Amino acid sequence: MDILCSSKAWKWQVVYLYFLCSWGWVSGQLHYSIAEESEPGSLVGNVAQDLGLHIADIYRRRLYLGSEGSKRHFAVNQKTGVLTVNERIDREILCGSISTCILPVEISAENPFEVISLEIEILDINDNSPTFSNANHTISITELHANPGVRFPLEMAKDPDVGINGIKQYKINKTPYFSLSVKNRKDGTLIPELTLERALDREEKKEHRLILTAVDGGEPARSGSCKITVIVLDFNDNAPVFFKPIYKITLLENTKLNTICITLNATDLDEGPNSEIEYYFDNHNLDSALEIFSLNSQTGEVSIKGIVDYEETKFHELSIRAKDKGILELEGHCLVQIEIEDVNDNSPEIILTSVSTYLPENSPLETPVAFFTVKDKDSGKNGEVKLEVSHNLPFIIKPFNSQYSLVTDGVLDREKISQFTIQLVATDLGSPAMQTQAVVKLNVSDINDNPPVFLQEYYEAFIKENNEPGHLLCVLSAFDLDEGVNAELTYSLVESKIDGSSVSSFVYINPQSGNIYAQRAIDYEQNPFLQITVRVEDAGFPRLFSDITVSVFVLDANDNYPTVLYPQYSREPINEIMSENVPKSASVGYLVTKVSAVDLDSGHNAWLHFSLDEKTDVALFKISESTGEIRTFGTFYEQDKTEQQLVILVSDHGEPSLTTTVTIIINIVDNEIQESLKSRDFLMNSSPKQDLTLYLIISLVAISLVSLVTFIILLVKCLKKEDYNNSKSCCFLSRTSSKQYVDQYQPTLYLNTDGTLKYMEVRMVPPESQAQCYQACFPQTAGKYDLNISKPLDFPPLKTIINENETSSETSCLNDPNQENQHSLHPVLKIVLKH
Repeated sequence: MDILCSSKAWKWQVVYLYFLCSWGWVSGQLHYSIAEESEPGSLVGNVAQDLGLHIADIYRRRLYLGSEGSKRHFAVNQKTGVLTVNERIDREILCGSISTCILPVEISAENPFEVISLEIEILDINDNSPTFSNANHTISITELHANPGVRFPLEMAKDPDVGINGIKQYKINKTPYFSLSVKNRKDGTLIPELTLERALDREEKKEHRLILTAVDGGEPARSGSCKITVIVLDFNDNAPVFFKPIYKITLLENTKLNTICITLNATDLDEGPNSEIEYYFDNHNLDSALEIFSLNSQTGEVSIKGIVDYEETKFHELSIRAKDKGILELEGHCLVQIEIEDVNDNSPEIILTSVSTYLPENSPLETPVAFFTVKDKDSGKNGEVKLEVSHNLPFIIKPFNSQYSLVTDGVLDREKISQFTIQLVATDLGSPAMQTQAVVKLNVSDINDNPPVFLQEYYEAFIKENNEPGHLLCVLSAFDLDEGVNAELTYSLVESKIDGSSVSSFVYINPQSGNIYAQRAIDYEQNPFLQITVRVEDAGFPRLFSDITVSVFVLDANDNYPTVLYPQYSREPINEIMSENVPKSASVGYLVTKVSAVDLDSGHNAWLHFSLDEKTDVALFKISESTGEIRTFGTFYEQDKTEQQLVILVSDHGEPSLTTTVTIIINIVDNEIQESLKSRDFLMNSSPKQDLTLYLIISLVAISLVSLVTFIILLVKCLKKEDYNNSKSCCFLSRTSSKQYVDQYQPTLYLNTDGTLKYMEVRMVPPESQAQCYQACFPQTAGKYDLNISKPLDFPPLKTIINENETSSETSCLNDPNQENQHSLHPVLKIVLKH
C-alpha cells in the first residue's frame, strides 16, 4: 500500500511512519499518517489501491467521505481513489496535549454500498518552542536552611508539541553553588529542580542570578529560557511539612460546584509567624486542572469551581505548596492525585452516514432507507446502547457491518402516506437511562397506479343554436391520485360520428383544461341533441385513462321566419300579393279569406300572431290574431273604394320576433258579378291551388268535428275526476272507450295553473315524414271557435323541466312516446279554450 508520511524537513520520521503504516496493515484496518501543517493537496494514501479496487471499478463505486469533519480536513478523488489533504491541519488545535492524535475517517462506496473506516494519524512536527509563563523567577533561601543537597522546584516550561518534539531536557548556566536536577513524573512530565551544591553565605553573596533553558527533542531543536534570581535570607529554619507527600482521592464527574474534595493540613515546628501557613498552587499544575479546582489559602480546602468531565480528563494531579509567614519564608510541597469516576451524563449519539430522501412506492421489502452509527462517550453500562424505531411504521433496524441500517418492512403506498417521519431512538443502559432521537424524513415517490377520475358521473351542457364558433359548452374536471408526471392530465375526444360527420367537427376540447368549445354553429332543427365521449389520460407509464359521456342539448333560437302556406307559399320574409273578391252586399263577419302559415322553430318561437299593418284601413276588415281569418268589419257603401289593399303581418313570439308580410287586394264587386265569377270559375275547373284549398277546408272541417266530440268527452271526465280528487292531475283516456281516438289522433291536454284545461292538441300520425300541421283553437268560455293552421308547440327543454318538477304549473299529458322528429310538420288539431 502507498502511504505518504509527508515531512521533508524531518528525515528521522520516515522510519517511524513506516512502523505506523505497517502496524495499520497488520491490524486489518487502513491506517495512514500525515504530518501536521501539510500543504493542501498533499497525498495521504490511495484508498482504492489499498482496497484492491481495479481502475475500472473506482468511478463506478463513487467513493465519498461520510462526515462533515472528514470533508473539511480531507478530500477523496472519485476517479483515482486518492485521499489528499483539503486544508492545513494543526495537531495542537485538534488533539491538544494528547500524545497520539488519530482522526477517524469513514469513506462510503456505492454499487454495492460499503463503508470503509480509516484512521489517519496526525504526526507532530516541531513547530512550537518551549515557553515559561514567567520570564523572571525569584527563589528565597535562608542561610541556615541552605545546606548542600537541598532542592528547590523551578518553573516548568510548556511546549504544545508532543512526543519527541516535546521538552526533553533542562539546562542551567554553570555556577559553583547550584546544579540542576530533573525529576520525571508518572505522566512523563519533566520537572526541573535547583540543587544547592554548597552552603550559602549571605554575607559573602546575597543574590545569585541563573538562566534556566528548556530544550525540546525536535530536529532542529527549539528552546526557551527564563531568569532565576536566588535571594539568600536569614532565620526561619523550619519549613511546613504535609502529613503525606501524595494524597489520592476519587471524584464523580459532574460533582456540584463548590464541593470540597479534600482539606490539606501542613504543620510547622516553628512558633509565631514562622508557623502560620498559607497554601498555594505551585507552577507545576496544568491550566486545565486550575480551571476546575480552587484552593483556600487559609484552610487548605481543595474545592470544585469548574465542570468535572470524565470524558474530557479521567485523571487530575495538583501540586500544592504550604508556605509559612516567617521573615524568611519556608515552604513544603505535596501532590493531590484525583481519579474521576464516570457517571451516565452523556446521551447516545446517532450519526447518519447515508440517507435516502426518496423511495418509490413499489420498493421491495428490506430496501435500505438510511445507514447510521451510534456512539456514547460514557463507559461500561453507561456506554451500551439499545435502538428502537417509531412504532406502527413499516420500517425496522438491522445491523450492517459496524453500522446499522434502516430498511423497509412493509408495502409503501404514496396515495395513503406520501411522507414518513421516522424517529430513531437510542437509549443507553445507564441509571438513569439517557436517550437520543434522530429524525429521518422519507418521501415516497409516485408510480402510475391510479387512473384519472372525473369529478362528476356525467355532464350536461346547454347551448343556443346558431352559436358563435368557440362558444364554451362545458367545463370538465378530473383528478388523479398520483403526482408529478403521473398526474399530468390530457383531455381528448373519443372519435365518433354525428350525422355522418366526425364529432371533432362539432366540438373542440382543450387538452389541458378540459374545456369543451363549439367548433361551429349548431342548427337545432338538424341536431337538437349531441352526445360525445371525452377521455382523460395521464402522462405516466403505462398511461391510464377514463371515459365519460357529455350530453349537449341545443336550445332553439328564433331563426326561422313564418312561412305563409296560403294564399301563397314562400319561405322568404317578402311581400306576397294576391286578390280576393267580396260582394258589396256582404254582411259584417263575412269570411273573406284565411291566411295560413307555419314556423319551423319550436316552442314560443313557433307561436304565430296575425295582424293588419298600421297603414291598412281597419274600418272595413278585421283579422283574427290567432287563426288568420279575414272577415268584414263594416258595411260597404257606394263611396267606398272598390279595391281595398290589406297588408297582413304574420309574426312569431320569438325574441326578437320575426315577421313575414303578405298583401291581399280585395275587390268589392256587385252581387251579380260575384255570382257570375263563381259559376265561371266552377265550370272552368279551378286551378290546382284552389282545389288544394277546397280539399284542405273539407279535411279541416271533418277533423274539427271529430276533435270537438273527443274534447267534450275528455273535458267532462277530467272535470269529474278533478272534483273527486281535488288535485291538479292529468286525465288520461280510457283504453277501452277511446282507444280508436288515441291510435288515430293521439290527443294531448295542456292545463292552466288553476287546474282547468288550457287547450288540447290532437296529433294525427302522418303517412309521410313531412306534412302540414293544423291547429283548432277554442276559447275557455262559450264563444266562437277559430281554426288555425300552424306548427305544433313542442319545446323539448321545457318538457324536460316539467317532467322533473312535479309541482310545475303545467303538466303535459297523453304524449305519444313513438312520435316522429319534432321538426317534421305533423297534422295537428289544436283546440284552445279561450275567453
